[in-house]
Amino acid sequence: MEKEKKKIFGFTIWRLLVYFIIYSIVGFLVETVFGLITKGVLESRKSFLYGPFCSIYGLGAIIMIVSLQKYNKNNYTLFIAGFVIGSIVEYIISLVGEMIFHIKWWDYSNETFNINGRICVTFSIFWGLLAIYLMSHFNPLIDKMINKIKTKIDLKYLKILVVVIMVFIIFDLLITGYALKIFFARLIYNNNLNLENSNYYISQYEKVNENEQLKEFTNKFFSNKKMLKTFPNLKVKTLDDEIIFIKDVLSDIQPYYLKIFNKKSS
Repeated sequence: MEKEKKKIFGFTIWRLLVYFIIYSIVGFLVETVFGLITKGVLESRKSFLYGPFCSIYGLGAIIMIVSLQKYNKNNYTLFIAGFVIGSIVEYIISLVGEMIFHIKWWDYSNETFNINGRICVTFSIFWGLLAIYLMSHFNPLIDKMINKIKTKIDLKYLKILVVVIMVFIIFDLLITGYALKIFFARLIYNNNLNLENSNYYISQYEKVNENEQLKEFTNKFFSNKKMLKTFPNLKVKTLDDEIIFIKDVLSDIQPYYLKIFNKKSS
């Protein structure tokens, strides 16, 4: 008798992990092209230090694919559900980023009908339209691709590959979290930024400075140049509620890899 596969809302854990990997890579490519078109530069748009992953897309895709199943009746229900679910996911991820790392991944404060700068009606409409395209067109193509690959390669090896990639992503996530902490500690210490928990970051940086090997390691692998080029659009909020771009603080470092064209000012 074939062993029954464990499923979450009708999806196997393996398929959900594959979705996360594929959509994280797709998100990285989409963000890179978006940055190129809107800013004229080739810059890093990834979530982690090393892998080509934009995890908000991977996580968002899983949540939307799973939660939109019962709304997949017509485009109207898909749009409304995508509008609401996408906005909730975006708000939570933005909030977690501020609570844990004290950084702002994005800021919609200047957009019409925004909530705390974390979500706005323009991008919520985008989430609604994306839900229609995702469920009606794009994800069926992804499913066909996955099923075709399964006929070409033994599932056992595919599972091993997925596990290896997920282990790498988790490792990358942990390293990135540590690197960001060191980066902000160095940034606050050297530039006297008045951020929340500044004293904690300063004490952490002083501890790193006391250990010559650790100091040399972090300065080499988590240098200001490396961190800014990996996360060129990072922002922080001061205790006075002022939004500061890190690239403005480290103005001597070029935050992108390559300038393709100069964006015309409106």
